Amino acid sequence: MPDVRAVIAGRPVVLDGGLGTMLEARGHDLAGALWSAGVLIDAPDDVRDVHAEFVAAGAEVITTASYQLGYDNLGAAGYDQAAVDGLLEASVRLAREAAEGRAWVAASVGPFGAVRADGSEYTGDYGVSVTDLARWHRRRIEVLAAAGPDLLAIETIASPAEVEAIALALEGIDVPAWISVSAASTAFEGGGLASALATAASASGVVAVGANCCPPELIPAVLSHMPAGVAAVVYPNSGERWDAASRTWRGEPGSAFTGVDDWVDAGARLIGGCCRTTPADIAALAARLAGRGHSDAAVATHDRIGG
Repeated sequence: MPDVRAVIAGRPVVLDGGLGTMLEARGHDLAGALWSAGVLIDAPDDVRDVHAEFVAAGAEVITTASYQLGYDNLGAAGYDQAAVDGLLEASVRLAREAAEGRAWVAASVGPFGAVRADGSEYTGDYGVSVTDLARWHRRRIEVLAAAGPDLLAIETIASPAEVEAIALALEGIDVPAWISVSAASTAFEGGGLASALATAASASGVVAVGANCCPPELIPAVLSHMPAGVAAVVYPNSGERWDAASRTWRGEPGSAFTGVDDWVDAGARLIGGCCRTTPADIAALAARLAGRGHSDAAVATHDRIGG
């Protein structure tokens, strides 16, 4: 497989959008503790179909439905280790089937807070040591890496301590990865963002660092703190804000990609949407990047990465 750095160094690559958003649009209730993991268990065909919608819209990378798959939350729901391993593997397989050779598959590795389903991915307030966080992440990363994705999408990481834990958990993993922090997390206030991005960039196998699951207006600040020598990955929400107490979105959706030209000029090379962004949003993003002369057909991209 060619060096992923060589691919994203040449032009921006289009990511997908809000998987959970589109599963809700199909009538699935994601309010429970398992969130989209519940749909992966009960309706895997819908997960595959949503992935395919994003590929059809122009996404060149699709992210698996493994974000909230954890041994602790699924264990509490009655699933043993072998069953969780199987679900992690299934998330990669479904994405691969949907991609049909036209897109990369990025295995989603969500933060510790995601399995809690309590909004703590916006604070990083876990009360867990770096060593224990690294051990917790390593278990899932090993299974996902063995399932054969093109990339690991380590996303919505909520604090400098969790970034440090991820760097430890990636040691010896032979799959390229990006690390994306939760730019809306209060844990990065007061100067912690730049050092966290630098720590992320120094981790084994990391090809991009950046931010996701945040309002689009926070992206320029993230890009201004990027360490040298690594690509930037950015995929904001629609502009609405999540209320963890009521488990609802507040505010009006805006345009997630109004500033995309400036993001590209500032070094963004992996660009997509997070919560509340749809295939229509990704199609508009792909068209906009194509208008800049940067975006090729997804199939050509997949050929270049050895898929």
